[in-house]
Amino acid sequence: MNELIAFDQNLFFAINRGWANGLFDLILPWFRDMYFWAPLYVGMAAWLVVNFGKRGWIAVGWILLTFAFTDMLSSSVIKPFFERPRPCNDPYIAEYVRLLVKCGGGFSFTSSHATNHFGFAVISSIIIRPYWKWAMPILVVWAAIISLSQVYVGVHYPIDITFGALLGTTIAFLMGLVYKRFLKLEK
Repeated sequence: MNELIAFDQNLFFAINRGWANGLFDLILPWFRDMYFWAPLYVGMAAWLVVNFGKRGWIAVGWILLTFAFTDMLSSSVIKPFFERPRPCNDPYIAEYVRLLVKCGGGFSFTSSHATNHFGFAVISSIIIRPYWKWAMPILVVWAAIISLSQVYVGVHYPIDITFGALLGTTIAFLMGLVYKRFLKLEK
């Protein structure tokens, strides 16, 4: 276990300090800000409702339900169970962390940003796939940038975002199976 923690901390510093540059310092903090990514999500919800009416509202509701599950499991179940401090709060390494945003007081494992955004990316891709086949790679890259920015700005370890991404993807995949079986999006 100590080897895994050491690997995670080394990878954290490789990203947090090794990738440091003015452009990333300017851009990546925005990717973790709700006001930056919310317009994309609101735009997608509007597209669903305008194009599919009642079925669009059901799709939006299903996406929100998936988001609620991902957030609840990550924030209310896994984080309190593991109680892993954030890098910026870890007494052994905090003084070496390049912190570009407010640290926050919650726990680190799993990253709720990664869990929620990968959950959103996968469930949205499953729902809109018949109409926007190209959406999944774009949404997954978007979720990955948001997740990596968590490490870059100093608030999560790489393992936090990796397991967050896996958790969000798994929940969304399961929710997608139910959606495709019972609630398909049809014009």
